[in-house]
Amino acid sequence: QVQLVESGGGSVQAGGSLRLSCVASVVNYESYCVGWFRQAPGQDRERVAAISSAGSVTYYHHSVKGRFTMTRLYDKNTLDLQMNNLKPEDTAMYYCAAAYCSTPGIIASEFTSWGQGTQVTVSS
Repeated sequence: QVQLVESGGGSVQAGGSLRLSCVASVVNYESYCVGWFRQAPGQDRERVAAISSAGSVTYYHHSVKGRFTMTRLYDKNTLDLQMNNLKPEDTAMYYCAAAYCSTPGIIASEFTSWGQGTQVTVSS
């Protein structure tokens, strides 16, 4: 099991930026896919962005492409999410998640370890 701790949420106006950070407590971080999910009140959780264990494959939800960027650092066991040009519809609780991925070029379909979440609120 991987322990994940998120930080960096907050409140901004539309058009602003935030950077989320996730630190993973695991020995073999390079064997895990990691990603960011979000859930707004009354809505299903959705995958925002994810990256394969080797970092060679990335996924971004269509609504965040061109605005959000992941940075994965293997020497620090971190996954950051830079969020620019934020919109009110980005308001949600954001969760970091991880899954053991034995195949370097594939992102897991299901994530098994989750952080506590960090709130992002964007006002218009």
